[in-house]
Amino acid sequence: MPTVRDDGTTREPPVFTGRRWWLPSAVADELDPDAGPSARPRRTARDWLVDFSCFLLAVAIAFAAADSVRHDPHTPHVLAVVDQALGVLACGAVWLRRRHPLALAVAMIPVGFVSNTSGGAGMVALFTLAVHRPFRYVVWAGGSTLALVPVFYWLRPDPDLPLPGVVAFSAVLTLSVVGWGMFVRSKRQLMLSLRDRARRAETEARLRAEQAQRLAREAIAREMHDVLAHRLTLLSVHAGALEFRPDAPRDEVARAAGVIRESAHEALQDLREIIGVLRAGDPDDAGRPQPNLAALEALVAESREAGMKVVLAHHVDDPAAVPASVGRTAYRIAQEGLTNARKHAPGTEVTVTVTGAPGQGLVVRVRNPAPEGEVPHVPGSGQGLIGLTERATLAGGTLRHGPTPGGGFEVRGRLPWG
Repeated sequence: MPTVRDDGTTREPPVFTGRRWWLPSAVADELDPDAGPSARPRRTARDWLVDFSCFLLAVAIAFAAADSVRHDPHTPHVLAVVDQALGVLACGAVWLRRRHPLALAVAMIPVGFVSNTSGGAGMVALFTLAVHRPFRYVVWAGGSTLALVPVFYWLRPDPDLPLPGVVAFSAVLTLSVVGWGMFVRSKRQLMLSLRDRARRAETEARLRAEQAQRLAREAIAREMHDVLAHRLTLLSVHAGALEFRPDAPRDEVARAAGVIRESAHEALQDLREIIGVLRAGDPDDAGRPQPNLAALEALVAESREAGMKVVLAHHVDDPAAVPASVGRTAYRIAQEGLTNARKHAPGTEVTVTVTGAPGQGLVVRVRNPAPEGEVPHVPGSGQGLIGLTERATLAGGTLRHGPTPGGGFEVRGRLPWG
Protein backbone atom coordinates (compact mmCIF):
# COMPACT_ATOMS: atom_id res chain seq x y z
CA MET A 1 0.00 0.00 0.00
CA PRO A 2 1.17 3.58 -0.61
CA THR A 3 2.68 5.40 2.35
CA VAL A 4 1.70 8.91 3.32
CA ARG A 5 4.35 11.57 3.77
CA ASP A 6 4.23 14.39 6.31
CA ASP A 7 2.94 16.82 3.67
CA GLY A 8 -0.05 14.61 2.92
CA THR A 9 1.17 13.25 -0.42
CA THR A 10 1.49 9.56 -1.13
CA ARG A 11 4.60 7.66 -2.13
CA GLU A 12 4.61 4.35 -3.91
CA PRO A 13 6.59 1.57 -2.24
CA PRO A 14 9.79 0.40 -3.94
CA VAL A 15 9.11 -2.36 -6.42
CA PHE A 16 12.52 -3.97 -5.78
CA THR A 17 13.17 -4.90 -2.17
CA GLY A 18 16.20 -7.17 -2.65
CA ARG A 19 19.91 -6.51 -2.38
CA ARG A 20 20.73 -3.38 -4.34
CA TRP A 21 24.48 -3.98 -4.26
CA TRP A 22 24.10 -7.11 -6.40
CA LEU A 23 22.45 -5.21 -9.27
CA PRO A 24 24.06 -3.05 -11.97
CA SER A 25 23.98 0.60 -10.99
CA ALA A 26 21.81 1.59 -13.97
CA VAL A 27 19.22 -1.07 -13.17
CA ALA A 28 19.29 -0.36 -9.42
CA ASP A 29 18.62 3.35 -10.01
CA GLU A 30 15.75 2.54 -12.35
CA LEU A 31 14.19 0.11 -9.88
CA ASP A 32 14.44 2.59 -7.00
CA PRO A 33 11.54 5.11 -7.28
CA ASP A 34 13.16 7.38 -4.67
CA ALA A 35 16.33 7.84 -6.71
CA GLY A 36 16.23 11.00 -8.73
CA PRO A 37 17.65 11.40 -12.23
CA SER A 38 21.42 11.03 -12.14
CA ALA A 39 23.86 11.39 -15.03
CA ARG A 40 26.52 9.36 -13.18
CA PRO A 41 24.99 6.58 -11.08
CA ARG A 42 27.24 5.34 -8.33
CA ARG A 43 28.86 1.96 -8.88
CA THR A 44 27.52 -0.89 -6.85
CA ALA A 45 29.61 -3.74 -5.46
CA ARG A 46 28.69 -5.80 -8.49
CA ASP A 47 29.88 -3.00 -10.80
CA TRP A 48 33.26 -2.89 -9.11
CA LEU A 49 33.59 -6.67 -9.35
CA VAL A 50 32.64 -6.74 -13.04
CA ASP A 51 34.86 -3.76 -13.93
CA PHE A 52 37.83 -5.29 -12.16
CA SER A 53 37.23 -8.61 -13.92
CA CYS A 54 37.05 -6.86 -17.31
CA PHE A 55 40.26 -5.01 -16.52
CA LEU A 56 42.04 -8.25 -15.57
CA LEU A 57 40.76 -9.93 -18.76
CA ALA A 58 42.04 -7.06 -20.90
CA VAL A 59 45.41 -7.13 -19.12
CA ALA A 60 45.73 -10.91 -19.52
CA ILE A 61 45.01 -10.71 -23.25
CA ALA A 62 47.41 -7.78 -23.54
CA PHE A 63 50.23 -9.77 -21.88
CA ALA A 64 49.65 -12.73 -24.17
CA ALA A 65 49.58 -10.50 -27.24
CA ALA A 66 52.66 -8.55 -26.09
CA ASP A 67 54.65 -11.77 -25.78
CA SER A 68 53.58 -12.73 -29.30
CA VAL A 69 54.53 -9.30 -30.66
CA ARG A 70 57.97 -9.40 -29.06
CA HIS A 71 58.78 -12.76 -30.66
CA ASP A 72 57.33 -11.89 -34.05
CA PRO A 73 60.21 -11.37 -36.51
CA HIS A 74 57.92 -9.55 -38.96
CA THR A 75 57.10 -6.78 -36.45
CA PRO A 76 59.64 -3.92 -36.17
CA HIS A 77 60.84 -2.97 -32.70
CA VAL A 78 59.33 0.54 -32.88
CA LEU A 79 55.94 -0.87 -33.87
CA ALA A 80 56.14 -3.39 -31.04
CA VAL A 81 56.82 -0.60 -28.51
CA VAL A 82 53.93 1.49 -29.86
CA ASP A 83 51.72 -1.59 -29.83
CA GLN A 84 52.45 -2.30 -26.18
CA ALA A 85 52.12 1.35 -25.15
CA LEU A 86 48.68 1.57 -26.79
CA GLY A 87 47.75 -1.71 -25.12
CA VAL A 88 48.57 -0.28 -21.69
CA LEU A 89 46.50 2.85 -22.37
CA ALA A 90 43.63 0.74 -23.69
CA CYS A 91 43.61 -1.42 -20.55
CA GLY A 92 43.50 1.71 -18.38
CA ALA A 93 40.65 3.10 -20.48
CA VAL A 94 38.53 0.07 -19.61
CA TRP A 95 37.62 1.86 -16.36
CA LEU A 96 35.85 4.55 -18.45
CA ARG A 97 33.59 2.07 -20.22
CA ARG A 98 30.47 2.82 -18.11
CA ARG A 99 30.78 6.60 -18.39
CA HIS A 100 31.62 6.81 -22.11
CA PRO A 101 30.74 3.50 -23.79
CA LEU A 102 30.26 4.90 -27.31
CA ALA A 103 33.37 7.09 -27.28
CA LEU A 104 35.51 4.22 -25.96
CA ALA A 105 34.21 1.77 -28.56
CA VAL A 106 34.82 4.25 -31.41
CA ALA A 107 38.32 5.06 -30.12
CA MET A 108 39.20 1.37 -29.87
CA ILE A 109 38.55 0.79 -33.59
CA PRO A 110 41.69 2.62 -34.87
CA VAL A 111 43.65 1.65 -31.74
CA GLY A 112 42.84 -2.02 -32.25
CA PHE A 113 43.88 -1.75 -35.91
CA VAL A 114 47.32 -0.52 -34.86
CA SER A 115 47.82 -2.37 -31.55
CA ASN A 116 47.48 -6.11 -31.19
CA THR A 117 47.77 -5.92 -27.40
CA SER A 118 44.61 -3.78 -27.16
CA GLY A 119 42.42 -6.57 -28.55
CA GLY A 120 41.04 -7.53 -25.13
CA ALA A 121 40.19 -3.94 -24.27
CA GLY A 122 38.50 -3.62 -27.68
CA MET A 123 36.30 -6.65 -26.99
CA VAL A 124 35.37 -5.24 -23.58
CA ALA A 125 34.49 -1.87 -25.15
CA LEU A 126 32.34 -3.55 -27.82
CA PHE A 127 30.55 -5.63 -25.20
CA THR A 128 29.88 -2.52 -23.09
CA LEU A 129 28.52 -0.68 -26.13
CA ALA A 130 26.11 -3.55 -26.85
CA VAL A 131 24.89 -3.48 -23.23
CA HIS A 132 24.41 0.27 -22.77
CA ARG A 133 23.54 1.66 -26.22
CA PRO A 134 20.91 0.93 -28.90
CA PHE A 135 21.49 -1.57 -31.68
CA ARG A 136 22.31 1.00 -34.39
CA TYR A 137 25.49 2.05 -32.57
CA VAL A 138 26.51 -1.58 -32.14
CA VAL A 139 26.02 -2.22 -35.87
CA TRP A 140 28.34 0.61 -36.87
CA ALA A 141 31.06 -0.22 -34.32
CA GLY A 142 30.86 -3.99 -34.78
CA GLY A 143 30.68 -3.70 -38.58
CA SER A 144 33.74 -1.46 -38.68
CA THR A 145 35.66 -3.89 -36.48
CA LEU A 146 34.74 -6.86 -38.66
CA ALA A 147 35.65 -4.96 -41.83
CA LEU A 148 39.14 -4.15 -40.49
CA VAL A 149 39.93 -7.69 -39.29
CA PRO A 150 41.01 -9.07 -42.71
CA VAL A 151 43.08 -5.95 -43.42
CA PHE A 152 44.79 -6.18 -40.02
CA TYR A 153 45.81 -9.83 -40.41
CA TRP A 154 46.80 -9.26 -44.03
CA LEU A 155 49.24 -6.55 -42.93
CA ARG A 156 50.31 -8.41 -39.79
CA PRO A 157 49.78 -12.14 -40.42
CA ASP A 158 49.58 -14.55 -37.52
CA PRO A 159 52.60 -16.87 -37.39
CA ASP A 160 50.59 -19.90 -36.22
CA LEU A 161 47.27 -19.69 -38.15
CA PRO A 162 46.47 -19.11 -41.81
CA LEU A 163 44.67 -15.93 -42.86
CA PRO A 164 41.19 -17.49 -43.42
CA GLY A 165 41.34 -19.33 -40.11
CA VAL A 166 42.37 -16.35 -38.00
CA VAL A 167 39.85 -14.06 -39.76
CA ALA A 168 37.04 -16.56 -39.15
CA PHE A 169 38.04 -16.97 -35.49
CA SER A 170 38.15 -13.20 -34.94
CA ALA A 171 34.78 -12.73 -36.66
CA VAL A 172 33.14 -15.45 -34.54
CA LEU A 173 34.64 -13.97 -31.38
CA THR A 174 33.44 -10.47 -32.26
CA LEU A 175 29.91 -11.67 -33.06
CA SER A 176 29.83 -13.69 -29.84
CA VAL A 177 30.81 -10.66 -27.76
CA VAL A 178 28.16 -8.50 -29.49
CA GLY A 179 25.49 -11.18 -29.06
CA TRP A 180 26.32 -11.61 -25.40
CA GLY A 181 26.09 -7.87 -24.81
CA MET A 182 22.75 -7.64 -26.60
CA PHE A 183 21.42 -10.54 -24.53
CA VAL A 184 22.41 -8.74 -21.31
CA ARG A 185 20.77 -5.53 -22.56
CA SER A 186 17.52 -7.33 -23.47
CA LYS A 187 17.44 -9.02 -20.07
CA ARG A 188 17.78 -5.67 -18.32
CA GLN A 189 15.09 -4.11 -20.51
CA LEU A 190 12.77 -7.00 -19.70
CA MET A 191 13.36 -6.45 -15.98
CA LEU A 192 12.65 -2.73 -16.29
CA SER A 193 9.54 -3.33 -18.41
CA LEU A 194 8.19 -5.71 -15.79
CA ARG A 195 8.92 -3.05 -13.17
CA ASP A 196 7.01 -0.45 -15.19
CA ARG A 197 4.14 -2.83 -15.74
CA ALA A 198 3.93 -3.56 -12.00
CA ARG A 199 3.96 0.15 -11.20
CA ARG A 200 1.23 0.85 -13.74
CA ALA A 201 -0.84 -2.00 -12.32
CA GLU A 202 -0.43 -0.61 -8.79
CA THR A 203 -1.32 2.89 -9.98
CA GLU A 204 -4.41 1.66 -11.81
CA ALA A 205 -5.48 -0.37 -8.79
CA ARG A 206 -5.04 2.66 -6.55
CA LEU A 207 -7.03 4.84 -8.96
CA ARG A 208 -9.81 2.27 -9.12
CA ALA A 209 -9.89 2.10 -5.33
CA GLU A 210 -10.04 5.89 -5.10
CA GLN A 211 -12.81 6.01 -7.69
CA ALA A 212 -14.78 3.36 -5.81
CA GLN A 213 -14.37 5.34 -2.60
CA ARG A 214 -15.45 8.53 -4.33
CA LEU A 215 -18.55 6.83 -5.77
CA ALA A 216 -19.39 5.39 -2.36
CA ARG A 217 -19.00 8.81 -0.75
CA GLU A 218 -21.23 10.36 -3.40
CA ALA A 219 -23.86 7.68 -2.90
CA ILE A 220 -23.88 8.25 0.86
CA ALA A 221 -24.00 12.00 0.35
CA ARG A 222 -27.00 11.68 -2.00
CA GLU A 223 -28.76 9.47 0.51
CA MET A 224 -28.14 11.99 3.29
CA HIS A 225 -29.30 14.75 0.96
CA ASP A 226 -32.74 13.12 0.80
CA VAL A 227 -32.92 13.07 4.58
CA LEU A 228 -31.80 16.69 4.75
CA ALA A 229 -34.48 17.74 2.24
CA HIS A 230 -37.10 16.01 4.39
CA ARG A 231 -35.96 17.89 7.49
CA LEU A 232 -35.90 21.24 5.74
CA THR A 233 -39.40 20.63 4.38
CA LEU A 234 -40.66 20.14 7.92
CA LEU A 235 -38.99 23.40 8.88
CA SER A 236 -40.67 25.20 6.00
CA VAL A 237 -44.13 23.81 6.80
CA HIS A 238 -44.09 24.69 10.49
CA ALA A 239 -42.47 28.07 9.92
CA GLY A 240 -45.18 28.83 7.36
CA ALA A 241 -47.87 27.77 9.83
CA LEU A 242 -46.51 30.13 12.47
CA GLU A 243 -46.34 32.92 9.89
CA PHE A 244 -49.96 32.56 8.71
CA ARG A 245 -51.41 31.81 12.16
CA PRO A 246 -49.78 34.20 14.61
CA ASP A 247 -52.87 33.94 16.86
CA ALA A 248 -52.63 30.15 17.25
CA PRO A 249 -52.95 28.70 20.75
CA ARG A 250 -49.85 28.51 22.85
CA ASP A 251 -49.85 24.71 22.77
CA GLU A 252 -49.81 24.64 18.97
CA VAL A 253 -47.14 27.31 18.82
CA ALA A 254 -45.00 25.42 21.34
CA ARG A 255 -45.46 22.16 19.44
CA ALA A 256 -44.54 23.81 16.12
CA ALA A 257 -41.51 25.45 17.71
CA GLY A 258 -40.44 22.10 19.14
CA VAL A 259 -40.73 20.44 15.74
CA ILE A 260 -38.76 23.30 14.15
CA ARG A 261 -36.05 23.02 16.78
CA GLU A 262 -35.83 19.23 16.45
CA SER A 263 -35.83 19.37 12.64
CA ALA A 264 -33.16 22.06 12.62
CA HIS A 265 -31.03 19.96 14.98
CA GLU A 266 -31.45 16.87 12.81
CA ALA A 267 -30.74 18.89 9.64
CA LEU A 268 -27.52 20.25 11.09
CA GLN A 269 -26.47 16.76 12.15
CA ASP A 270 -27.21 15.41 8.66
CA LEU A 271 -25.31 18.29 7.08
CA ARG A 272 -22.29 17.60 9.26
CA GLU A 273 -22.40 13.95 8.24
CA ILE A 274 -22.56 14.90 4.54
CA ILE A 275 -19.54 17.19 4.89
CA GLY A 276 -17.68 14.56 6.90
CA VAL A 277 -18.30 11.89 4.27
CA LEU A 278 -17.19 14.14 1.43
CA ARG A 279 -14.02 15.13 3.29
CA ALA A 280 -13.09 11.65 4.49
CA GLY A 281 -10.78 9.40 2.53
CA ASP A 282 -13.08 6.42 3.11
CA PRO A 283 -16.81 6.14 3.68
CA ASP A 284 -17.61 6.52 7.34
CA ASP A 285 -19.49 3.43 8.40
CA ALA A 286 -19.40 4.44 12.06
CA GLY A 287 -22.09 7.12 11.69
CA ARG A 288 -25.79 6.85 12.46
CA PRO A 289 -27.44 3.66 11.15
CA GLN A 290 -29.30 4.15 7.88
CA PRO A 291 -33.09 3.67 8.08
CA ASN A 292 -34.78 0.63 6.55
CA LEU A 293 -38.33 -0.57 6.04
CA ALA A 294 -38.81 -1.13 9.77
CA ALA A 295 -38.42 2.63 10.32
CA LEU A 296 -41.33 3.45 8.02
CA GLU A 297 -43.83 3.71 10.86
CA ALA A 298 -41.60 6.23 12.64
CA LEU A 299 -41.43 8.28 9.43
CA VAL A 300 -45.22 8.30 9.15
CA ALA A 301 -45.58 9.27 12.81
CA GLU A 302 -43.15 12.14 12.30
CA SER A 303 -45.16 13.36 9.32
CA ARG A 304 -48.37 13.18 11.32
CA GLU A 305 -46.81 15.26 14.08
CA ALA A 306 -45.99 17.83 11.43
CA GLY A 307 -49.71 18.13 10.65
CA MET A 308 -50.00 15.80 7.66
CA LYS A 309 -52.81 13.31 7.18
CA VAL A 310 -51.12 10.02 6.42
CA VAL A 311 -52.64 6.56 6.10
CA LEU A 312 -50.17 3.67 6.24
CA ALA A 313 -51.11 0.29 4.75
CA HIS A 314 -48.24 -2.01 5.69
CA HIS A 315 -48.73 -5.51 4.28
CA VAL A 316 -45.24 -6.93 4.84
CA ASP A 317 -45.28 -9.57 7.57
CA ASP A 318 -41.62 -9.30 8.60
CA PRO A 319 -40.02 -5.95 7.63
CA ALA A 320 -36.73 -7.04 9.22
CA ALA A 321 -36.44 -9.85 6.63
CA VAL A 322 -36.27 -7.36 3.77
CA PRO A 323 -32.67 -6.97 2.49
CA ALA A 324 -30.99 -3.86 3.85
CA SER A 325 -30.45 -2.17 0.47
CA VAL A 326 -34.03 -2.88 -0.66
CA GLY A 327 -35.53 -1.71 2.64
CA ARG A 328 -33.45 1.45 2.59
CA THR A 329 -34.53 2.25 -0.96
CA ALA A 330 -38.19 1.61 -0.06
CA TYR A 331 -37.86 3.95 2.90
CA ARG A 332 -36.41 6.67 0.67
CA ILE A 333 -39.26 6.27 -1.82
CA ALA A 334 -41.83 6.72 0.93
CA GLN A 335 -39.90 9.65 2.40
CA GLU A 336 -39.62 11.43 -0.94
CA GLY A 337 -43.31 10.81 -1.66
CA LEU A 338 -44.34 12.34 1.68
CA THR A 339 -42.01 15.29 1.14
CA ASN A 340 -43.49 15.99 -2.31
CA ALA A 341 -47.05 15.66 -1.00
CA ARG A 342 -46.30 18.09 1.81
CA LYS A 343 -44.86 20.64 -0.64
CA HIS A 344 -47.25 20.30 -3.58
CA ALA A 345 -50.48 19.09 -1.97
CA PRO A 346 -50.64 20.48 1.57
CA GLY A 347 -53.65 19.52 3.63
CA THR A 348 -54.53 16.41 1.58
CA GLU A 349 -54.64 12.86 2.88
CA VAL A 350 -51.63 10.82 1.74
CA THR A 351 -51.79 7.05 1.46
CA VAL A 352 -48.62 4.99 1.80
CA THR A 353 -48.97 1.34 0.78
CA VAL A 354 -46.25 -1.28 1.12
CA THR A 355 -46.81 -4.84 -0.15
CA GLY A 356 -44.53 -7.72 -1.03
CA ALA A 357 -43.08 -11.05 -0.09
CA PRO A 358 -39.89 -12.99 -0.78
CA GLY A 359 -39.76 -14.06 -4.40
CA GLN A 360 -42.49 -11.58 -5.42
CA GLY A 361 -40.73 -8.29 -4.91
CA LEU A 362 -41.55 -5.23 -2.85
CA VAL A 363 -43.95 -2.52 -4.01
CA VAL A 364 -44.09 0.92 -2.38
CA ARG A 365 -46.85 3.32 -3.41
CA VAL A 366 -47.41 6.90 -2.20
CA ARG A 367 -50.62 8.53 -3.47
CA ASN A 368 -52.21 11.87 -2.72
CA PRO A 369 -55.34 13.55 -4.18
CA ALA A 370 -55.39 16.91 -5.88
CA PRO A 371 -54.83 19.89 -3.54
CA GLU A 372 -57.55 22.40 -2.81
CA GLY A 373 -56.84 25.78 -4.31
CA GLU A 374 -53.68 27.09 -5.87
CA VAL A 375 -50.32 25.90 -4.51
CA PRO A 376 -47.27 28.12 -5.10
CA HIS A 377 -44.48 26.62 -7.18
CA VAL A 378 -41.63 25.16 -5.17
CA PRO A 379 -38.11 25.71 -6.60
CA GLY A 380 -36.14 22.61 -7.49
CA SER A 381 -39.21 20.44 -8.11
CA GLY A 382 -38.49 17.06 -9.65
CA GLN A 383 -34.83 16.77 -8.66
CA GLY A 384 -35.56 14.39 -5.81
CA LEU A 385 -37.58 12.09 -8.05
CA ILE A 386 -34.75 11.99 -10.58
CA GLY A 387 -32.30 10.89 -7.93
CA LEU A 388 -34.84 8.43 -6.55
CA THR A 389 -35.30 6.87 -9.98
CA GLU A 390 -31.54 6.38 -10.24
CA ARG A 391 -31.46 4.84 -6.77
CA ALA A 392 -34.25 2.38 -7.62
CA THR A 393 -32.52 1.43 -10.88
CA LEU A 394 -29.24 0.77 -9.07
CA ALA A 395 -31.15 -1.47 -6.65
CA GLY A 396 -32.46 -3.50 -9.60
CA GLY A 397 -35.98 -2.11 -9.54
CA THR A 398 -38.09 0.55 -11.22
CA LEU A 399 -39.78 3.79 -10.19
CA ARG A 400 -42.84 5.34 -11.82
CA HIS A 401 -44.35 8.68 -10.90
CA GLY A 402 -46.95 10.96 -12.41
CA PRO A 403 -50.44 12.42 -12.07
CA THR A 404 -53.49 10.25 -11.44
CA PRO A 405 -56.83 10.51 -13.32
CA GLY A 406 -58.44 12.44 -10.45
CA GLY A 407 -55.78 15.15 -10.49
CA GLY A 408 -53.64 13.71 -7.75
CA PHE A 409 -50.12 12.32 -7.87
CA GLU A 410 -48.65 8.88 -7.34
CA VAL A 411 -45.14 7.55 -6.79
CA ARG A 412 -44.84 3.80 -7.32
CA GLY A 413 -41.64 1.82 -6.83
CA ARG A 414 -41.07 -1.88 -7.47
CA LEU A 415 -37.94 -3.45 -5.96
CA PRO A 416 -36.57 -7.01 -6.16
CA TRP A 417 -36.86 -9.23 -3.11
CA GLY A 418 -35.27 -12.57 -3.86
